[in-house]
Amino acid sequence: TSHQGGYSHTAVVHALQKCGIRHIDTAKRYGCESLLQRAIRESAVKREDLWITTKLWHSDCGYESTKKACLESCERLGVEYLDLYLIHWPDAQVPGKSNREVRAETWRAMEELYEKGLCKSIGVSNFLISHLEQLKEDCVITPHVNQVEYHPFQRPQELVDYCRRRDIVFEGYCPLAKGEALTHPTIIQLAKKYGRTPAQICIRWSIQNGIVTIPKSTKVERIEENCKVRFAEDDVEILNGMHDGRHVSWDPSFIV
Repeated sequence: TSHQGGYSHTAVVHALQKCGIRHIDTAKRYGCESLLQRAIRESAVKREDLWITTKLWHSDCGYESTKKACLESCERLGVEYLDLYLIHWPDAQVPGKSNREVRAETWRAMEELYEKGLCKSIGVSNFLISHLEQLKEDCVITPHVNQVEYHPFQRPQELVDYCRRRDIVFEGYCPLAKGEALTHPTIIQLAKKYGRTPAQICIRWSIQNGIVTIPKSTKVERIEENCKVRFAEDDVEILNGMHDGRHVSWDPSFIV
């Protein structure tokens, strides 16, 4: 889910009931945690069979406010625990404190939530190597996940390699580059070659690069399409060569 493009109750229920999808990625920022509670209940999928991820917005960063925000997200989602809780953005924006200082105290709260079992996994989103290195120095638990923009035009391989060396799962969002990848001639050509759609090519490329890939859609037919992807190894390198550094979402490179 996301804060852009609206929210579709029908699409979420269909994804859970008909497509076998079990990973729901949301955030306080998206404003649909309460709506998801109803969709999950209607789907009749058991809680233990779901993987629910939500995120801490920067306005809630800080030691006490992080713990409070987590409990509030759980309440809105109607769950007793989260499978994964992420710091959404590295810029804390707390007056009188450095970003590093606030990230450290926020992460200490995340560590406590993990130790108490309220969060089965904890991680970060949009963090670069510099941010992860600071956490490494300031805190105890290594983030389990780093969720970052990843698509043919934005393939931060140095960050991917760094995460793998430290056993941080790299998760990629915006796999279609907010639609920009779908009109690229190379991707259209590969889609024709495999009898697939450009979206399916992009998603499969991301998966074959070892990335946990999270496409989003509010349309039932698109969710069906996103579940049926196939791609040959030889052509992965063609898309790997399309990286030009562009961001279609947030760019965290200016945040210290």
